[in-house]
Amino acid sequence: MADEMFVLLGWAWNIDTATRLATRHRARRVDIRPLAWARAVIGIDPDHAATVDLARPLLTVTTPGTRAPLVIDGWHRIHRALTTGIHQLPVIHLDADDERACRVWGGEL
Repeated sequence: MADEMFVLLGWAWNIDTATRLATRHRARRVDIRPLAWARAVIGIDPDHAATVDLARPLLTVTTPGTRAPLVIDGWHRIHRALTTGIHQLPVIHLDADDERACRVWGGEL
C-alpha cells in the first residue's frame, strides 16, 4: 500500500512519516474555528468525515519562509468537529527537522 500523502500547490508531505515523527511531540488543544474557511478548498468526503476519530491529533508544519502553521493531516477531523459544534481539537506541530523529513517535494529539498 502506498504511503498517504498531503499535497497542496507545489508541496507534498508523507503523512505516514509525519505520523511516526509526531510521536516525539506533545499534543495541545487548539481552536479550529479559524480554519473553517479552508474546507472550501480542501477536498472533504462527508461520509468519511463522519467516521474519523476526533481524539487523533491534527498534524501541522510550518513551511520554510512562513510563520503560520499548515494542517497537513486532519481536514476530515476538522470538518466533523466543526459540523458537530466542537471547536477545539488536539494538534501536534512538527518541528522544522521533522517537517523536512516528511516533505516529499516543495521548497528547498
